[in-house]
Amino acid sequence: MEVAMNDFEVLVLGVGDSFSEHHHPTSLLLRAEGMCLAIDCPDMYRAVLGSAVRGAVRGAGPQSGVSSLTVDDVDHVLLTHVHGDHMNGLEGLAFYKHFVQRKRVVLATSPDVRRVLWNERLAVSMGQLWNGTELVRKSFEDYFEYVPLDWDLPTSLGPFRIHTRRTLHHVPTSALLIEVGGKLLGYSCDTAFDPDLIEFLSPADLIIHETNHGPAHTPYAALAALPEELRRRMRLIHYPDGFDVTQSTIRCLEEGELLRVGAA
Repeated sequence: MEVAMNDFEVLVLGVGDSFSEHHHPTSLLLRAEGMCLAIDCPDMYRAVLGSAVRGAVRGAGPQSGVSSLTVDDVDHVLLTHVHGDHMNGLEGLAFYKHFVQRKRVVLATSPDVRRVLWNERLAVSMGQLWNGTELVRKSFEDYFEYVPLDWDLPTSLGPFRIHTRRTLHHVPTSALLIEVGGKLLGYSCDTAFDPDLIEFLSPADLIIHETNHGPAHTPYAALAALPEELRRRMRLIHYPDGFDVTQSTIRCLEEGELLRVGAA
């Protein structure tokens, strides 16, 4: 069956944490009305995307509509925060767009992330290029078209209407509530357990929530204690290698899984 233009899809690229031996780092690819929006950009992004596409085709068949997806289709990236497992692939993706496709990445992120992203992370490796004759200085604007995510007001990016909320984490991090045609996706991103964040995400048709170790992540027990109706709409991601997915009362996402937001 062909994918309808009004479908709101989520392709799960990675489900692991920064230390995983078995999984790619947590990241998602959203698709609606022919546009792709990457949620975070882990290292070796092209390979991570290709692996997920092959998994989706195996799971949903060639008619899933994702079999032709490549890194060439990913022009828009939403960066939730600056931890490496969520952004280390941004340099490579931007270089690919710059040298191969001759275009810039449309980068949506909070002003907090934008303030540190170039000078404290990317400038050291991207701030000058050899043009065959001399070294040429480059700026953030040479590689990226910046779309600020407001903490208080929604941001429209193509068909996606994006609300953000700060999470309880080591660095400024955006949780997301994303709407397409009345269908709502909620994503916690990295966060300590936060009842107010659960309330923010609760209107969503599909809620993707992290679970992991440490004070800046959410313990599984806190999510397992949530009302059953909420847990039915929730999926777990960013779980550690030792997490027993078979014993979880909340379904755990798998790499290459293709979800349709608002599907019955």
